[in-house]
Amino acid sequence: MTSKGGCGLWRALSRRRADDGDGEGKGELARVLGLFDLTALGVGSTLGLGVYVLAGSVAKETAGPAVCISFLIAAIASAFAGMCYAEFSSRVPKAGSAYVYSYVTVGEFIAFVIGWNLILEYVIGTASMARGVSGYIDVLTNNTIEKTFRAAMPINVPFLSQYPDFFALTMVILLTIFLSVGVKESSMLNNVFTTINLITISIIIVTGIIKADPSNWSIDLSDIPANVTHPGTGGFMPFGIKGVMEGAAICFYGFVGFDAVATTGEEAKNPQRNIPLAIVMSLAIIFFAYFSISTVLTMMWPYYDQHAQAPFPYVYDQVGWPSIKWIVNIGAVFALCTSLLGAMFPLPRVLYAMASDGIIFKFLAIVHPRTKTPLLGTIVSGVLTGIMTLLFDLQQLINMMSIGTLLAYTIVAVSVLILRYQKEDTVTKLSDDNSVPSFTSWTAFSFFKNVFNLHNQKQPTELSTSIAKYGVLLFSITVLIIGLILNNYDVTEGQLPSIILVVALLLAFLIATAIGRQAVQKVELSFRVPLVPLIPCLSIMINLYLMLQLDYYTWLRFFVWMIAGFCIYFFYGVGHSVQGERDRLEAKAFDRKYAKKDKSTTSC
Repeated sequence: MTSKGGCGLWRALSRRRADDGDGEGKGELARVLGLFDLTALGVGSTLGLGVYVLAGSVAKETAGPAVCISFLIAAIASAFAGMCYAEFSSRVPKAGSAYVYSYVTVGEFIAFVIGWNLILEYVIGTASMARGVSGYIDVLTNNTIEKTFRAAMPINVPFLSQYPDFFALTMVILLTIFLSVGVKESSMLNNVFTTINLITISIIIVTGIIKADPSNWSIDLSDIPANVTHPGTGGFMPFGIKGVMEGAAICFYGFVGFDAVATTGEEAKNPQRNIPLAIVMSLAIIFFAYFSISTVLTMMWPYYDQHAQAPFPYVYDQVGWPSIKWIVNIGAVFALCTSLLGAMFPLPRVLYAMASDGIIFKFLAIVHPRTKTPLLGTIVSGVLTGIMTLLFDLQQLINMMSIGTLLAYTIVAVSVLILRYQKEDTVTKLSDDNSVPSFTSWTAFSFFKNVFNLHNQKQPTELSTSIAKYGVLLFSITVLIIGLILNNYDVTEGQLPSIILVVALLLAFLIATAIGRQAVQKVELSFRVPLVPLIPCLSIMINLYLMLQLDYYTWLRFFVWMIAGFCIYFFYGVGHSVQGERDRLEAKAFDRKYAKKDKSTTSC
């Protein structure tokens, strides 16, 4: 490849979409979603399996009664990501979520990577939710669905499900039809189901308080039956701090889904105000529900005797309230259907945003004139999800769901930092009294002075922007090193890993300090992340650390998915990019303009 060709490819990969700042986008999607609709969407897409399955399984196997603390830690981690999303939604209120945010701030190639991962997240999230609903109903019917399909159509392939779940497939088909009808109709259905979900959770909390026994938080090890295989040490924290943190890592995935709100930028009324508010409000409601549910569940019945798949039907049977059990079961089915709807709702919007920009097939951006929805994108979403639902079981799907989400959260946090310290268009040069020498002429003192902004530059410049960008990159690399050390070494035993860890932590602190010392943009936003760069840096640390917890096979499947995406981007997207065509037209106009000037000068 020639140098010129390499430069052209780099410009194509790093080109950024023009941000007009008006928030109107193409104007084809219907703006019908108010603050209540957006909050209900965030709650509905998140508050599902986490309430009715996760609390019991984490309490029994990982954290004990301290599962409520695990949910608190996970909520704090999710709040960091949620605040970054909220600031971005106030800056770039368009459909597409993290994909659009990264396209405007980082570049086209990174945006494609994020968008492609969001597609993976939402496809697998919907498929896993469909399988989860089917499994929950199956438990209530004595595994009738599994027995029937396994006997009729067994699948004897190691990496596939043991049987095709046509019940889950039927739910995906019905959901696709609902989403194709119109966003307002889908939102109304979501609002009804979410209301039923919150009523069910309220019933659980009230009945749980009535039946609560605080002594279940202080069970002595000698009082635990001998046939319990994994009792821990008893008490409130039977598996120690380590169990609480492992439980927090699991519970974190119970908060995945609030980013669905950020994909509705072109369908929300007053998106710059309502989307940030909806994200914050939905996270607050979700945390209160998780914390309350896990508290009453472990107080109603001992942690070691919880049911990992369907805890509430089991607990209500044990406390002698079978009538409440069936009320909760019916509400749980509606709640899981809400999560199913919320999980698939963002997928057509991401396809629409990417196809509108031309980096995936443009026919996916066609909006139906009557329903005002991306009809073909919705149908393709349903087909992809249906195939995954039919062929893979719940555990296989869950193992793939997290990596795209965490990567998207990381890029959003990185982009918040880049935008905060990015040079504004109105700032064209340094003031005379604050001039800074070039990189090549820096001494050690001038390097330290400029990296930590000791000359107190108040406006972002090319130099301060570069320092912030390189600082974010170095911070991310340092965090990866810290995560790899924590994952692969016992730092309490080995001297060298301990020394490297201390040095890496100190370096991360210094880099974060250097980033925070740079001048920031003076831009009025409806929501701004507080304590920048602390909160975005903590979000990056948590997300990258959790990504490193994923197993080898998850990463392998992720790379296969990315290879397929790269084929689409490099063979189709680079040549059909709308922003690329816009850049080419501007370059031609620029060349013609200066060619005329040169001709005029020559003739003179």
